[in-house]
Amino acid sequence: MSDTCAAVSWRSCLGALVRHPEFAVAVRETAGVAPGLAAWGLMTGVAMVNSGMSAVEAVAMTLLVYAGSSQLAAMPLIAAAAPVWVIWATSFCVNLRFVVFSAHLRGYVMHLPRPARLLIGYLTTDMNYVLMVRRFPEPATDAPGRQAQIAYLSGGGCLNWASWQVASLLGIALAQWIPPAWGLGFAGILALIGVNCSQASSALRRVSAGAAGVAAVAAFALPYKLNIVVAIAAAVALCLLLEPHIQPERAP
Repeated sequence: MSDTCAAVSWRSCLGALVRHPEFAVAVRETAGVAPGLAAWGLMTGVAMVNSGMSAVEAVAMTLLVYAGSSQLAAMPLIAAAAPVWVIWATSFCVNLRFVVFSAHLRGYVMHLPRPARLLIGYLTTDMNYVLMVRRFPEPATDAPGRQAQIAYLSGGGCLNWASWQVASLLGIALAQWIPPAWGLGFAGILALIGVNCSQASSALRRVSAGAAGVAAVAAFALPYKLNIVVAIAAAVALCLLLEPHIQPERAP
């Protein structure tokens, strides 16, 4: 899906991405954290069934929503027959972090046609976003560089999607035999923490991560997972205040 994709078929574009070396690199790097995400997906599938959803509803949710945090936040509300707007508002708040992700990824994907951007948006998760910006800190400006970045983003997204869906569907099928008390979903959180910690490569990033963590804990009592929004706002605001003072120190 490079700049030349407008002149060729979608099948050719997808084939070029899969054959690109960066696609395989992304698959290898994502494979290291895929087991943790799969465990999280397994427990999400179990939780959907245990919350009272039918197998058909649970399968539809995992395929269409594909957002573990918002699924887990919405399920108790669905089970309690909460108003639809409350369920939507909760899911919206939990997923607000993807607004930050999409703003950052804009420079990487805006050369693509809209259908391709929508597909990449659907496949993008916390994990492959973090891996993407770690490997490619800045968007490429030439066609080969752009194709390499999209191939990497696609490779990680495809493996994430496949591992999550397989595990979630398995959890739906085996819900009556897998007790939630096993707490396998915490493996996904540990995997995400490990990758995020590897991104704390500067003083500003470490300070912003610490501020986000403190804010999230301090605002934990807020409804609808709004503590996540508070954490993002606190980290962004702190970075905006500190960056003008830290940036000159990085100059050669």
